[in-house]
This record gives sequence, structure tokens and C-alpha cells, in this order.
Amino acid sequence: MSDVIQLARELIQRPSITPVDEGCQTLIGARLSTAGFELESMVFADTTNLWARRGTQEPVFCFAGHTDVVPVGDEQSWQYPPFAAELADGYLHGRGAADMKGSLAAMVIATENFVRKYPNHKGSIAFLITSDEEGPFINGTPKVIETLEARKEKITWALVGEPSSTAELGDSIKNGRRGSLSGELSVRGIQGHVAYPHLAKNPVHQAMPALSVLAGAHWDDGNRFFPPTSFQISNIHAGTGAGNVVPGTLKASFNFRFSTEVTAPELQQRVIDILDAHQLDYAIDWKLNGEPFITGSGELLEATQTSIYEVTGRHTELSTAGGTSDGRFIAPTGAQVIELGPVNATIHKVDECVRAADLEELALVYERILEHLLC
Repeated sequence: MSDVIQLARELIQRPSITPVDEGCQTLIGARLSTAGFELESMVFADTTNLWARRGTQEPVFCFAGHTDVVPVGDEQSWQYPPFAAELADGYLHGRGAADMKGSLAAMVIATENFVRKYPNHKGSIAFLITSDEEGPFINGTPKVIETLEARKEKITWALVGEPSSTAELGDSIKNGRRGSLSGELSVRGIQGHVAYPHLAKNPVHQAMPALSVLAGAHWDDGNRFFPPTSFQISNIHAGTGAGNVVPGTLKASFNFRFSTEVTAPELQQRVIDILDAHQLDYAIDWKLNGEPFITGSGELLEATQTSIYEVTGRHTELSTAGGTSDGRFIAPTGAQVIELGPVNATIHKVDECVRAADLEELALVYERILEHLLC
């Protein structure tokens, strides 16, 4: 069994459901310490974070990732126990195998091998690991970045180990992510009996034309990195449960995934203008989950593409699709950010798994990236 698979198994066997780390960072930290890293545990509320750094000079290459995983659901539905980390038919099975304990193992092994070959490498290597990426993302990477920024400790290049590949390792990498803006809309009416509509004010009837306009609106055309901004209503609720009552309030949840062609304040204002045009009595609670970011060029992108080709023979595609990642908290500091990890077909699913050979190749790709940037 290779070192990468052995470490990945040890991590998967720790049931670190958000925000519990379950000793994963201690395991990783012990190996990094042996490789010459200075360790700093940053605990904020219920979240454990690890900042580890080897070297004091710039540029700073940072591996970023998370030890927490999503809940497993019904364990009886799993073919292999979710925390057993079983190897079968060339696949490593278990919660976190793809998202993203496999990547963490590959990062550690790649770093150990690199440091062994190049003990006097230029610049610094760092690890930023959190146990709160799958959860509310409050006390994890954002807090660590705040701490680093306060003491003027900068990351030059950040490689996030999110599962970015589609069908084969390295066929796609994320060189950016769309922004995410959520809204909780409350439209107020007057509750009453359905038989006396003139004595009531139905917020459902009032809100639907405005929601239809929002759903059909054109927000922007996107650009060469991003698709057009999208608007999706994820939930609508009204009523008391009785069929003969006009509801007093309608509540709707919606989300924008937006490109760099528009800003969150601009989207907010357009929503307000549409709601006002329909003369609604409403309130909105906004939550900006992350700004869009892009690494359109630079040393990190070039090194990543080159390394993938050297190890796998594949030409990678650039993508900004998918959800958000902790890269959105690192990019605003000025760092170049790339996401590269294994195939994402089974993430968050029952029977999450990853090809064992992919993790071994991933470690080689990570090591080559370090060689291109720090040798």
C-alpha cells in the first residue's frame, strides 16, 4: 500500500463531521513537523484550524484544504462502511475520500517527498487546514486569513485541494469561482378568509408577478471565464396549513451565482427596483456568501497546467463552475488561487469513493507543481 493511500485511510477513519476535526490535523501536523514545518493551531469557537509553514521567505506556496466532511446519512445504504476506508477494485471508499481527505494525503506526501529532495528550496511552503468548510464557514479559513492579514503574512500562491476533476484526474481545474449572494424575502399581506378576499390581501398573488420577472431577468452576459449570472428561487412558503385561509406572509429564498461582470450591490439594487415596481410590502435579509474571483494567468496556473500534462499526459480545461470553496477567502488577499483535486462524481453521495491510482498521481502532480515554483 502506498504512503498516499495509507495516510488517506487514516484520515478517512476519523469521523470528522463538521466542525469536528477528530484529530486529523494532529496527524497531519505531526508529519509536517518532522518535515521541518512550524505549527500553529488556531482554534476559534468550535472550529480547529492548522497553519503550518516551512521557511520564512517569500514567495509562499500554500496548500489549502479541510478535514471536515458532510454527514453520511443512512449508514445502511452504504456498500462499505463510511469510515472504514476500505480498498476494493482499485477504489478507496469512505466519506471524505474525494472531498477532500484524499487531496490532503496527496498534499502531505508530495511535500514530504519534495522537502526530502530539495531541503533548501526557495521561498516557503504552508498548509492552511480547517475543520469548517462544509459548515457555516465562519470560524475556519476566514478567521485564519484575518489573523495572517493582521500580521502582514501573505500567501503568494494557494492550491486548494477541492475535487475539481470531471472524468479523469486533471481534466479540469478551477481557476476561479462565481460569487454567491442569497436573499430571504418576506412579502407581507393581510390574512383572512378565502371566501372574503376583499377583506384580505394575498401576498402570494402579489409576489408572483415580481418573482416571475426576477426569474426571467437577464443579469449579464458573463465573460470568457464566467457564464452569465444566474438567479434561482430555492424555496417558497406561505399559508397556515388550512385551505380556507388567505396567508398573511409569503417567504421566498433565492440565490445568485454571479460573475465578475456585476457586483453584489448592483444585484441587490436591481432586485429592490423590481420589487418596488410591483408595489410590494416586503423585507429582505441578504447574505453575501462569497465574491467571485479569477486567476486568469500567472505562475501558479502555468505550473499547474504543465505539471498535470507532465504526470498524466492530459491537457486540462479551466472552469469556474460549481459551488463555492474556501478559495474565495484567500483570493481577496492578492493570492493566485487554483483548485485541483480528484474526480468529483461521488462527493457528498452515499458510497463516496476515489480511484486509488488517482490519489497517487495527484501526489506526483502536487510535487511537480512545487518543483516548478520553488526550485
